[in-house]
Amino acid sequence: MTAMISISGLNKHYAGGFQALKDVDLEIQRGEIFALLGPNGAGKTTLINIVCGIVNGTSGEVLVDGHNIDGDYRVTRSRIGLVPQELPTESFETVWNTCRFSRGLFGKPPGPQQIEKVLRSLSLWDKKDTPCMELSGGMKRRVLIAKALAHEPEVLFLDEPTAGVDVELRQDMWNVVAALRDEGATVILTTHYIEEAEQLADRVGVINNGEIILTEDKTRLMHELGKKELVLHLSETLAAIPASLSDFSLELGNSGRDLTYSYDTKQESTGITALLKELQAAGLHFNDLQTSQSSLEDIFVDLVNRD
Repeated sequence: MTAMISISGLNKHYAGGFQALKDVDLEIQRGEIFALLGPNGAGKTTLINIVCGIVNGTSGEVLVDGHNIDGDYRVTRSRIGLVPQELPTESFETVWNTCRFSRGLFGKPPGPQQIEKVLRSLSLWDKKDTPCMELSGGMKRRVLIAKALAHEPEVLFLDEPTAGVDVELRQDMWNVVAALRDEGATVILTTHYIEEAEQLADRVGVINNGEIILTEDKTRLMHELGKKELVLHLSETLAAIPASLSDFSLELGNSGRDLTYSYDTKQESTGITALLKELQAAGLHFNDLQTSQSSLEDIFVDLVNRD
């Protein structure tokens, strides 16, 4: 698969001495949805703004479809659509005129069919003649996406696209993003809603303190770093875990009624069979059990805390 965005040795220093990005190396493949996760202040927005030409990096190289963002600024910028966190819409302009103007900024011909397609896909067609100032916050967020798509970019950056929108609108936007990927677009998503990354992303990157600490295929990440838990609902309350069970990774919860066993799915043996034998030998009985696996959110929190 060809890299649509290639970043190597990217640094960003500010005048006060703060270093927002530290030797970032990252490749994003053509036609994938890449989720960039990180806590507030980790460097997500700075990284996006540099690739989009809004902020200048201090050192390093960024290529978009093989073109350098500094030497081929017009070419690279025309290939990118950006949906920022903020809601900077032309308040007195209609939705239609806002998208038409955005398309014209990139030297594209009028293209009413493209604008109509975008507005319909975002459920904005019936609002096309409405001034942006009269729209709700969620609808303004949709207009931002429509503006970003008006000039038919090959790369779409979504910086917290569903912040402050309700569940229904969020689901609609997820569907739009999935459709864009199906059409061959490359989508880079930053989000605080981990379920967005879990549902949409092909690959996940985690950034913290300006450094990329991990990039991995989402499914592989959840398999390799995710842990499974076996919860045993005991028949009788247990005051403490018997010494004979000290070799197992057990936690006592629910006021002594639950035993939780954590195990690694990558090991040849999970140890569950041995645990059940030791429970029987210790005279402990259970009337129910259940298993669960770490979510992407669990893995993300663990990675950031570990870093």
